[in-house]
Amino acid sequence: MDSLVDGNHTAVIGFILLGLTEDPMLRVTLFMVILCIYLVTISGNLSTIILIRISSQLHHPMYFFLSHLALADIGYSSSVTPNMLVNFIVEKNTISYLGCGIQLGSTAFFGPLECCLLAAMAYDRFVAICNPLLYSTKMSTHVCDQLLSVAYVGGFLDAFSFTISFFSLFFCGPNCVNHFFCDFAPLVKLSCSDVSILAVVPSFSAGSIIVVTVIVIAVSYVYILITILKMHSTEGRYKAFSTCASHLTAVTLFYGTTTFVYVMPKSSYSTDQNKVVSVFYTVVIPMLNPLIYSLRNNEIKVALKWQLVRKIFS
Repeated sequence: MDSLVDGNHTAVIGFILLGLTEDPMLRVTLFMVILCIYLVTISGNLSTIILIRISSQLHHPMYFFLSHLALADIGYSSSVTPNMLVNFIVEKNTISYLGCGIQLGSTAFFGPLECCLLAAMAYDRFVAICNPLLYSTKMSTHVCDQLLSVAYVGGFLDAFSFTISFFSLFFCGPNCVNHFFCDFAPLVKLSCSDVSILAVVPSFSAGSIIVVTVIVIAVSYVYILITILKMHSTEGRYKAFSTCASHLTAVTLFYGTTTFVYVMPKSSYSTDQNKVVSVFYTVVIPMLNPLIYSLRNNEIKVALKWQLVRKIFS
């Protein structure tokens, strides 16, 4: 049952997620593809976390943040993907009112957490390249713990604002969400409540986190670029740039897709385009991050080879 009678209104107690497509053959194909992506996401990010934990040569601030980024990727993908897979194999994918709120809150937590972690990693690269002699002081264990705490608090505050706003909305009409997960924008369209304030609060929360983290990342890389250009050694420039390449790739992919969905004018793209881009940043990018860092980072390659050799000969 998707609704109940409350006075003169019918209150919705569940939603129907319309998903990506109604084509049966395409649904089967997408199920197989996204299932494979999800399995690679879980295994890749778990392997990254375990490798960083057991390899003493990776016990540095950058890899400390990378392990939490991998954890955020697992949480972000797991908030959306399992339910999406169910959507491909059932005729009508329903989600309860409470379940929808939990899914919205979890995505609103892990998304901003990833933004904050990417910003912390940019600051780490800034200190390592621009102030190498002060690196051990400015990126001490205490400082790393503080930056991590800020990241998790930012994610929690964003999730809190989205969740409170969602549970403050009243749904009394259609309950079909034109998306593959409980995103806030399509839910607001279904609400019978006055959304003038309820829609602004979470938008301000998410927007503030995006703006602040983008500024931190941009300023960090401006100083990094200036420092690299001042280097006289070509080898030194290459080494400095290579330490940033993986992070820059991850930042470009994540912020590029989220900007398309949340910043560009809604009239410039269709709902179907929105869904496709949402699949990319909620499902594909969490899979790509461990691949990007492992394929472009020599320290991770060396640590992985060393652990494999130890396992083989132990």
